[in-house]
Amino acid sequence: MSESRDTSQSIDEICERHNGKPGALLPILHDVQGQYGFIPRHSVAEIATNLNLTRAEVDGVVSFYSDFKTSLPARRVIKICRAEACQASGGRDIWNAAVVAAAASGGSVEVEAVYCLGNCACGPSAQIDDRTLGRLDEERIVALIAAPGREGDA
Repeated sequence: MSESRDTSQSIDEICERHNGKPGALLPILHDVQGQYGFIPRHSVAEIATNLNLTRAEVDGVVSFYSDFKTSLPARRVIKICRAEACQASGGRDIWNAAVVAAAASGGSVEVEAVYCLGNCACGPSAQIDDRTLGRLDEERIVALIAAPGREGDA
């Protein structure tokens, strides 16, 4: 059995779980991304068929929300808060340092902007491996990117 056939069956199963529910498109897209790590190109047509939508409608939702990925993301994704509170406390410097460190990682780390991690009092903040860290500085973010999982929560 080919990989695309397996994927197709799983997407059909995901669509079936949400069948008939109002606003099913977003939960389906989240489930597909949760299963594959991104929204496979061929799944857009399958989802559209299952929901009686056009591919353009599904594609429009996928491209509108930056959380949906259309290709497999890097091994690690570092989310850096770009909201006002973090920007006021040095977030721009953290962002710049993280982008440089991620580029040096050879593609294994991806830096992504987010707009509030709910950690405003401890800004600048980032989310690394599902941990929200605060009071970051340039040196610490570079160390976190270079040596993942070695620091505790702040």
